[in-house]
Amino acid sequence: MRAIDLSGVTWRKSSYSNTSGGECLEVCDTLPSTVPVRDSKTPDAPALVFATGSWSSFVGAVRDGSFR
Repeated sequence: MRAIDLSGVTWRKSSYSNTSGGECLEVCDTLPSTVPVRDSKTPDAPALVFATGSWSSFVGAVRDGSFR
């Protein structure tokens, strides 16, 4: 697996993130085939990188309540 340079990407914070230190998720949704995800509280830590289709499936399952 090849390393992906994420130094110049723009991160978008989840609308569910809050200022009290919990649930702080950021994603970069501008890359063509991958979606990097990181904890905004530790931006210098490694990001998890998902295939675009896998991330879309996960987000869809969260939206439809599959994890409740």
